Amino acid sequence: MAGYERKTALPPADVLQKAEEWLPAYIGLKRSKHTSHGATYTGDEGTVVLSAHRHGPFTEVTARTDRLRTSRMDYEIQRFLNCLPYEYGDAGGPGSGDPGGTR
Repeated sequence: MAGYERKTALPPADVLQKAEEWLPAYIGLKRSKHTSHGATYTGDEGTVVLSAHRHGPFTEVTARTDRLRTSRMDYEIQRFLNCLPYEYGDAGGPGSGDPGGTR
């Protein structure tokens, strides 16, 4: 029901590796499907489908959830996308309004 997009300098494999570390640890989701350009994660919080496709110097990452934009999962998905570096050398991480720093 909600969709999010982010461009990152990381290649698709690195994005999916970060998702494999982040989503089980912070949302409790487990990977149920995967390809070289995407993965589906499911759990008590809901389902999210990630895709990552390279276009020139950037990878376009999309995340589609089955929850409302106000759910905890959607909040954590947005935080995950924000941790992806936009440019090479960028550390990625939370915005100025997000307390607690990078996970």
